[in-house]
This record gives sequence, C-alpha cells and structure tokens, in this order.
Amino acid sequence: MTASPWTVGDFHIIGAGTTLVGEVLCEDAGIAAGASVLDVACGSGNTAFAAARRGCVVSGLDLYDKLIDRARLRAAAEGFDVDFRVGNCEQLPFADAQFESVLSTFGAMFAPNQPQAAAELLRVCKPGGTIALSNWTLESLPGGMFALSGKYGPPRPAGAHAPIEWGTVPGLKRLFGEREIRLHDRVVYFRFASVAQMIATFKEHFGPMKMLFAGLPPELHAQIEEELTTLISRYNRAADGTLCAAMTYVNVIVKNG
Repeated sequence: MTASPWTVGDFHIIGAGTTLVGEVLCEDAGIAAGASVLDVACGSGNTAFAAARRGCVVSGLDLYDKLIDRARLRAAAEGFDVDFRVGNCEQLPFADAQFESVLSTFGAMFAPNQPQAAAELLRVCKPGGTIALSNWTLESLPGGMFALSGKYGPPRPAGAHAPIEWGTVPGLKRLFGEREIRLHDRVVYFRFASVAQMIATFKEHFGPMKMLFAGLPPELHAQIEEELTTLISRYNRAADGTLCAAMTYVNVIVKNG
C-alpha cells in the first residue's frame, strides 16, 4: 500500500510558513470567543491555535500521528487545552452538529474522496454554523507546483477531481450545493534565502514533492528543479536577491443552512 504523501517528510516545517493563514481565516469567518471549533487536517495545529487564542473550545484532527504529537507538544508549551486527535477527514470521529465552526487550512482540499470529505464537514457543523476553508487556487504558485507534479507524477485515478477545484466556484458548488458561500482572495508569503533553498526545503520536508522526486529516475531531477526554479521565480516579490514567494489563495466561508 502506497504511503500517504502527508506522512512523508515533516510538514510542520512547511506549515510554519502559513502560520498567519489560520489567523486570517478566523477573522474572515468571524470566529467568536466561546465557540466550539474543529480544525480538520490540522497539521501541527496552526489554525487550531488561532481559534484557541480567540477563546474558543477547540478540537483538531490530522491523519498523521507525528503531526498530532507535535501539536500536543505545542499546546502544552503554550498552555492551550486543545483536543488533538488522529483521524481521517473522510470519517470524522465526532457527533453530528457538534461544532459551531469547522475550519481547514490547505487540508480538506487534499482528501481523495472530495464529496465524502465535504459531507463530513457539513455533518459535524451545527445548522447555521460556518465552514471556513483556506484553499489554494489554480493561478497560484502551489497550483503551478501541483500542475508540475501532475506532469511528472502518476496519473490521477479515473473520475477523481483535482484538489485545486476547492479553490474554484464550480468546484465549491459541486461540493456544497446552493449554500451561501463567500470568497476572500488572500496571499501569504514564503521567505527563503534563495529559490534553491526553497526547493531543497520542499524536497526534504514536503511529502508530495519528496515522493515525486523519489519516484522518478535521477536523470529527470535536474530538469524538474529547473522548471521549479522558473516557476517560483515568477512569484518572487523580493528585490534584494532573496526569495519572497507570493502564495495566493482563497478563504471560503460556507454557511451551513
């Protein structure tokens, strides 16, 4: 059985670059103190902690036990009481209508069974509650990186939808029907000393990229790195010789009613 790309490498290192995303998502969703909140595919807890800082009652769930262990260490260090669990976003181990807000930052969009994942988000959210998602868009740097992976990696299973569809209106309508949806265009910046440093970091710690390189013959590696260099450089906003990569995304706010 093929390992999940999210259990390869150390996503905590990559997720550190998106720490601000959870804070902005909580603001866009209007998360209020005392609310019951679930962070789905929480990684090492960035968005869960953003909700906890707002005085919410927070649970977090991720597929990878090592990320949950890291989240628990962070919670203990920062003094937060967050219920972190290992689990699958396609089978959430929570009761129907348990949470007032269900959040996910670049997480639920990667579920293999998209309709099942969306149905689970809706199931555990209270009627009138909010589902708030940060999703990469087709035009973004991550969108380009996924396209590159699709070019060199194994083909997507027949009938499967691309994760990037969670960042499009048609894709969201397919998953959430005619519920009220608001979209907010946002950007987060990844900073590295150079493009080469970003590529090296992603090759070592970002599971999908680590698996892509591991599954290809070494003679292709230089070609892929060259294409990555061209792609990443296109999004560089730094003029001092370093890298400040603009990672555009969309915050999706769905009313469960």
